[in-house]
Amino acid sequence: MMYSTQMEAAKKGIVTKEIKRVAEKEKIDEKVLMELVATGKVAIPANKNHKMLDPEGVGKGLSTKINVNLGISRDCADVDKEMEKVKTAIDMKAHAIMDLSSYGKTHEFRERLVQTSTAMIGTVPIYDAMGFYDRDIKDITPKEFLDVVKKHAEDGVDFMTIHAGLNRETVEIFKRNKRLTNIVSRGGSLLYAWMELNNRENPFYEYYDQLLDICREYDVTLSLGDALRPGSINDSTDICQIKELMTLGELTLRAWEKDVQIIIEGPGHMSIDEIEANMILQKKLCHGAPFYVLGPIVTDIAPGYDHITSAIGGAIAATHGADFLCYVTPAEHLRLPTLDDMKEGIIASRIAAHAADIAKNVKGARDWDNEMSKARKEIDWNKMFDLALDSEKAKRYREESSPEHEDSCTMCGKICAMRTMNKVMANESLTLSE
Repeated sequence: MMYSTQMEAAKKGIVTKEIKRVAEKEKIDEKVLMELVATGKVAIPANKNHKMLDPEGVGKGLSTKINVNLGISRDCADVDKEMEKVKTAIDMKAHAIMDLSSYGKTHEFRERLVQTSTAMIGTVPIYDAMGFYDRDIKDITPKEFLDVVKKHAEDGVDFMTIHAGLNRETVEIFKRNKRLTNIVSRGGSLLYAWMELNNRENPFYEYYDQLLDICREYDVTLSLGDALRPGSINDSTDICQIKELMTLGELTLRAWEKDVQIIIEGPGHMSIDEIEANMILQKKLCHGAPFYVLGPIVTDIAPGYDHITSAIGGAIAATHGADFLCYVTPAEHLRLPTLDDMKEGIIASRIAAHAADIAKNVKGARDWDNEMSKARKEIDWNKMFDLALDSEKAKRYREESSPEHEDSCTMCGKICAMRTMNKVMANESLTLSE
């Protein structure tokens, strides 16, 4: 092969089959997309060993993508149940599945995921290291951490979250600047513990070149994790978060020199008025690399409804530059999501992504809304159901409350505005009395 990664191919002027497919999906010129990939503004996560993948592009000028987190844990270790979630997530048009498994038969689940998923697959190798080595984190060596990364790459994972920006310098800043919620990133907290217990540098920062070599070999996109993302609106946009972001910008350039694709991960919890500035800052400090955000969750008071707090923040973030939204479910902060929790999280995240695509003038985004508006004007219920983001729910709501007149609903009945205007504008007789 004349190239090792999508970025290397793009730099050489080679239009790969993945670039062709993404250009087709996004309705943009292949050469325009190729230039965006070459300069790191767009990533196409596509591991050479993920044969089932239907590739997606993440980044500048493209539609906003959404990710679904799932995976087995000590308390919920049923692989079959998680695979049911995978199938449902793909049916519901999730663009990525992130396997956060941290216990038990993680390899079995990851193997089945790669063999099944047409969506891109992400992992957080440090989670898997905890279960794989089954010993105190202090005793895991840098080589062993990298060995887990290599195993995930061999298995076909398209992108990996690695918290490489949490170096000793950033740790010292964190220690000097008190936070209400400290470090809420699971991976970040584990690495912080390892660094403190061993009095050593973050192994993923110290051995970053070796990490890049693994990513280059398999064309794994490196999703540089936000170990110091704010876990409360009190901690957002503080010096800890920004210092790590600056380090991620430096690591981005080092990755691009080796033709490794990069995605930057971002906050977190954040009040609405800070979101736009954070998106601008990330794009500036990280040289226009694609931005992947969890939320942002815009208020801390709504456990059970954090799919809503997240969708509000996600829509604003994507409008101002975020390219990839990590879904949040109603179970956030409370438990492992059920299948129904996952469905609600996906719908909320897709609404946020689509709302942002309208604002960003993504090609074709408004067409869907215009079709729905036309169906509403024509009171074409079947068409409305077909176009609905959640067709099943829309049908069920209608069926649960049947109107007297089919050309109305039980909210308005005969005084439905659409019905009235259709009749008047068609010069038809209009009777509103019962």
